Amino acid sequence: MVALPQWMDQKTNAKYIMDVWKIGLKAPCDERGVVRQEAVEHCISEVMEEEKGKEIQRNSIKWRDLARKAVCRGGSSDKNIDEFIAKLQVQP
Repeated sequence: MVALPQWMDQKTNAKYIMDVWKIGLKAPCDERGVVRQEAVEHCISEVMEEEKGKEIQRNSIKWRDLARKAVCRGGSSDKNIDEFIAKLQVQP
C-alpha cells in the first residue's frame, strides 16, 4: 500500500500504515506539499520489488490473519457484536 494523505484523518491513517502496522509506505511531499510522480514511482518500486516490500507483505499477512480470527465465530469481533445486540434487545 502506498499512502497519499491529503487532509483530515488521512495523515493519521498514513502514519499507522507506515510506522505502526508496517503494511505500506507514505509517499513524501516536496517543499510545496506536492507528491511528485517520481516519489510515487519510488514507493511503488520499493513496495513491489525491494526487501522493504517483503517485510510489508509479511506484516500484511499477519494483520489479515488477525482480522480473520477476530471475525470468525468466537473471535473478539464476533463476541463484541453479540454483546452489542444483546444490550439492544430490551426485555419487557
